[in-house]
Amino acid sequence: MRWAKWFGIVALCMAWPAGSLGQRPVKLGPEVQKYVKYDVPRVLLTHVRVIDGTGGPAAEDRNVVIENGKIAAIEAGVDVSARDGQVVLNLRGESVIPGLVGMHNHLFYVAHPNLAADGTFDAPALVQQMTYSAPLLYLAGGVTTMRTTGSVEPYADLNLKRMIEEGQLAGPHLDVTGPNLEGTAGLRIEMHPLSGPEDARRLVNYWADQGVTSFKAYMNITREELKAAIEEAHKRGIKVTGHLCAVTYPEAADSGIDGLEHGFFFNTQLDPGKQLDQCPKTMGQPTLKAMEPGGAVAKELIAKLVEKHVAITSTLAVLEHRVPNQPPLQQRVLNVMTPGARERFLLARNVRAAQPVEKFAAMLRREMDLEREFVAAGGLLLTGPDPTGNGGTVPGFGDQRGVELLVEAGFTPVEAIKIASYNGALYLGGQEHFGTIVVGKNADLVVVKGNPAAKIEDIENVEVVFKDGVGYDPAKLLAAVRGHYGEY
Repeated sequence: MRWAKWFGIVALCMAWPAGSLGQRPVKLGPEVQKYVKYDVPRVLLTHVRVIDGTGGPAAEDRNVVIENGKIAAIEAGVDVSARDGQVVLNLRGESVIPGLVGMHNHLFYVAHPNLAADGTFDAPALVQQMTYSAPLLYLAGGVTTMRTTGSVEPYADLNLKRMIEEGQLAGPHLDVTGPNLEGTAGLRIEMHPLSGPEDARRLVNYWADQGVTSFKAYMNITREELKAAIEEAHKRGIKVTGHLCAVTYPEAADSGIDGLEHGFFFNTQLDPGKQLDQCPKTMGQPTLKAMEPGGAVAKELIAKLVEKHVAITSTLAVLEHRVPNQPPLQQRVLNVMTPGARERFLLARNVRAAQPVEKFAAMLRREMDLEREFVAAGGLLLTGPDPTGNGGTVPGFGDQRGVELLVEAGFTPVEAIKIASYNGALYLGGQEHFGTIVVGKNADLVVVKGNPAAKIEDIENVEVVFKDGVGYDPAKLLAAVRGHYGEY
C-alpha cells in the first residue's frame, strides 16, 4: 500500500510513456504476422484458472474475454460457441498469468575472445547486440514489457522500440534505458567514461532528448556524478537505477536514486578499506556476508531504502550461476545458443564446478533472505534475469527461472508472479494499463499449461502469449531463434 500510494502521487511526473501504453498497431507487418497464432477482435479463454498478478489466490474456472486488445470481462466459466470474428479456447486445467515485466533485461550478449579452459580470455570483452534473437526469446517466454537496463546500442534499442510499437517487428514493449552512466575506471570498452558531474548532466539530457525513458548508473560512477545524473533525470520525469560499487547503497539512497540492481549483492558499505568514490576489489562480498538478516545493520539499511522509496531488482537467475552445477541444464536453453555460445557456457560452467559449493550457495541464500526481509519491511521488489555473457541465463527462459527462484527464496508462487508482473508495472508507472489481469487493462496475458500457483515450474509451459490482445505462438518464436542467440 505504501508503494501504491507513493506512485499515485508521482504518477503524473514519472509515468509509462503515452506512446508505449499498449495501443495495438493498426496493422501488423509480415515480420510479426508469421509468429501470430490468434489475431481477431475477440478471444474467449474459457474455463481457465486466473492468477491475476495481485498476489491473491488463483481463481478457478473463469472465462476471460479479450476484446480489441483489452481485457473486456472476467466471468464464471461457461461453455461458449465460436462465431465469426471470435476465437474460443477451452483451457480446462490450464492457467493464465499476466505478461511478465522484466526489470533487468538486456538486448546484448557479452563475448569473451579466446576463452580458455581456465576461464581466462583475451581483452577486451565485447558486447554484441542481439536485436533479432533477444526480443523473440523474451516474447516466447511470456515477457510482454521489459526495461533494457543499460543499453549498449541505444539508437538500435530506440529504433527497435519504435518498430515494435508500429507493428513492424515482434517483441515486448520496451522501456529503453540510456547507455550506462559509468566513471573513468569503467571496464567496458563500449561505455563512455564520465569526466564529472556536468558531463553526467549533459549525457542524461542528450539521451533523454533522443527518447530514452530510464537510466542506469554503473559501478565506478562517483557520488557527485550520480547526484547530478539523478537531478537531471528527475527534471525530465525519468528514473535512475544503479548497479553500483564505488557508491554504497546508503549513499545512493541519499542521492535520490530510484532503484538498485542485483539485490544486495553489490553494496560495498562494509567492505574493509572501502574508500570514497572507489570500487573495492572485494565488490560487496564482505558487506553481503556481514548483512545478517534480521540484524541491526540489515534492518537499518532496509529501513533507509524503504523510507527513500528505493526499489530493489532481484537478479537471482544470473546470480545462481555462481553456485557450482546450478541451475540444472535444460536442453531448451542449449538449443537457442550458437555452437560457440553453447561451448563457452559449458566451459564456464565446468570452471565453476571446481569451486567450493558451500561458499557460493551461502551467498545466494543470504541474498534471498535479504530480499524477503526487504519486502516484509514494505520495500518494492522487482525481478529480471540479467542475460549477458553467461549463456545459461537466456532472455525469456531466464525471466521464468527468476520467478522460480523467488519461490525458492520463500515467496509463495502468487507472490512471486506479482513481483514479476505488477511490481514492475508499478515502478514504470504503467500499473493502470498492464501488470495484472483486471478488466479494462491491456490484454497482456500468458497462457500456461498446468498450475503455477501450486507448482511454479509450470510457468515454463507457455502455450500462447497475448500482447495487446494478439496471441503469439511461442513455438514459432523459438524456432526462429534456434541456434542464433550469441550471434545476432
